[in-house]
Amino acid sequence: MFKEYLEPEAHHEAFAYLQPGTVIDNYVIERPLANGGFSSVYLARQLHDQTQVVIKEYLPRKLAYRSWDNQITPHSEETKKKFSQGRRLFIEEAKMLATLKHPNIVEVVNFFRANTTVYMVMTYDYGKNLNWFMKNKPDKLTAEFLYFLCHKLLDALEAIHNHGFLHLDIKPENILIRPGGNPLVLDFGAARPYPMPPNWKKPGKVRTPGYSPLEQFQAHGSIGPWSDLYALGATLRACIDRKTPPSVTDRVNKDLLKPALNRFQTNYPKGFLKAVDQAMKLAPEERPQTVADFRKLLESG
Repeated sequence: MFKEYLEPEAHHEAFAYLQPGTVIDNYVIERPLANGGFSSVYLARQLHDQTQVVIKEYLPRKLAYRSWDNQITPHSEETKKKFSQGRRLFIEEAKMLATLKHPNIVEVVNFFRANTTVYMVMTYDYGKNLNWFMKNKPDKLTAEFLYFLCHKLLDALEAIHNHGFLHLDIKPENILIRPGGNPLVLDFGAARPYPMPPNWKKPGKVRTPGYSPLEQFQAHGSIGPWSDLYALGATLRACIDRKTPPSVTDRVNKDLLKPALNRFQTNYPKGFLKAVDQAMKLAPEERPQTVADFRKLLESG
């Protein structure tokens, strides 16, 4: 009733999230969990059995907004095409994830259309992301735990690559540490097929300073499994240093990152540090090319 009186910015802010109690498809929204530039994430329950799930809603705020009746509407005719393309890619992400069944990869159980957008339903797992542990429980990130974490994340990446995909956004925020320490890889919003099909319309590259390799910052960079392995190496290095590594855009001009093998060999296995250092090489061809190559370095001693 009051929507006519809201200024555009206030209008967008007022309906930023689906409200608790909102029923959508076969689910009821409990509360928001996260809000990114392209999506909103909610804790919800299935109506038929009250099982908790996570629902991810496609909502690119630069392209569209939520109206008073929860419809997602492009800002203009100019943004409508990009919104539609992004919606298609969101569905592709859901379809891809639905084929990945692995104990260390978030599981998609459903996806559906509603409110002129699309929704992805995932299993709900308890835990904190790895970034939280870096900031709040650094003492938990022991050499033994990081070695265990590394192997589990390699298992997940191997499954992703064997299914013909790249994750392309491995970082501490996208790794959930569950009770007991078993990690779960989250957020496949940057994922793309590998090798790239001829008819695949490339989305914009996701770049996370400190974790994304150089080729993700280049217009025609050679992206492959080695790109995910750079991000894995950077994630492990962040856990060792307790801080985000320097961005490759800084390193390419003046590389001040000292090899982990030189600095930490009294605290961590030699093969582990060698693998981290090799994975973080600036040149893609100098890195381990596959998960199997990374494992060989781990066991090199």
